[in-house]
Amino acid sequence: MPTTPASRGPSSGRASVPGALAPTSGARARVSAANAPTSPAAPGVYGRSSARTPGNGGEYSGRKKIRPRWGRIALVLGCLVLVLALLAGLGGFIYYKYVDSGLNRDDPFSQITDGRPPKVVDGALNILLLGSDSRDPDNKGKPGEWRTDTMILLHIPADHQHAYLISMPRDLYVHIPKSKTTPYGNTNAKLNASFSWGGTPLTVQTIEEYTNVRMDHVLLIDFGGFKQVIDALGGIDMNVEKDITSIHPPKRHFNKGMNHLNGDEALDYARQRYQFPDGDFARMRHQQEMMKAILDKAVSSGTVSNPAKLNSFLKAITKAMTVDKDFSLADMALQFRNLRSDDLTFMVSPNDGSKKIGGEDVVVPDKEKATALYDAVRNDKMADWMATSGPKPSTAPSAKASTKSK
Repeated sequence: MPTTPASRGPSSGRASVPGALAPTSGARARVSAANAPTSPAAPGVYGRSSARTPGNGGEYSGRKKIRPRWGRIALVLGCLVLVLALLAGLGGFIYYKYVDSGLNRDDPFSQITDGRPPKVVDGALNILLLGSDSRDPDNKGKPGEWRTDTMILLHIPADHQHAYLISMPRDLYVHIPKSKTTPYGNTNAKLNASFSWGGTPLTVQTIEEYTNVRMDHVLLIDFGGFKQVIDALGGIDMNVEKDITSIHPPKRHFNKGMNHLNGDEALDYARQRYQFPDGDFARMRHQQEMMKAILDKAVSSGTVSNPAKLNSFLKAITKAMTVDKDFSLADMALQFRNLRSDDLTFMVSPNDGSKKIGGEDVVVPDKEKATALYDAVRNDKMADWMATSGPKPSTAPSAKASTKSK
């Protein structure tokens, strides 16, 4: 579910309630002082008719001062702010629950009865994102009827201050366990064969076996459905690596540099791979950039703070996703509301590049580096891994001017 960075401090909503109530205690003190006995020699005390007035020669005036009621007013206003804050929070919670009810749901874990890795760190989350270009929502998650060309392991540390997205090449050559529902598996093959043979459950089994990381949730994303998500944002900005012409009708031309793309254009560009020397790795890179651009636009355009825009955005997202039965968009929104695109780190599962095995072009895993990476994910030590072994920040220049793809 990246751009003007947000404050790292406590959320303004949480800070505002104590701030609104703070005057109350002082107000009570002033009201109490008004009713307390005072001596004639105590100038400036609320409620006394004998207050000294500068310039009157030290004499007390006979006028009775009006007793201020600021204390009670502050108390009422503080309570009102508290009630409004609670109502706003309740309204937001009810709304997100309403959005949750509109999500398509599946149970990818129900067929996995044994052999799953243990949960190691409470609070950390590992979410498997599976994406494809399916146009038929009835076939989502069914073996043999829906291919997934995008597999991303999303790791969110227990402190919820960052997110690491590890793209796993669809041609990664791995062991695929025996499917519990089909006659396939128990062999080495390309990673995306796991989905063709056994749907979401076999894909989860395969990735958990390869990484030894337990998945908490699975999100099946229809990238074709992301057209509506991008259009709901009014388009996104993506940096095109070089001038290319799409291989798909209507064969759009994309100009090198920053392009403002609508939903159809962004998806078309993110699908291209044959025009780039690194092929499928380029496509993974562009898909990552598209996801980051969506988050950037959602934050920078005011979508998250505009109820009408937010409603359209979230409705488009729910139509594009199928989630496990325990996934809650409301919980995710509350826990990770402070994440911004600068808090996302994208990388690719360690590999030795493409080679031929058994006459097929496959991506060969770098087992040593992959083991170190996924150990860091499992034990929630990604910050340490990044410091010693992580990918270097991209040095690719970003164009300042935007051009429209044709």
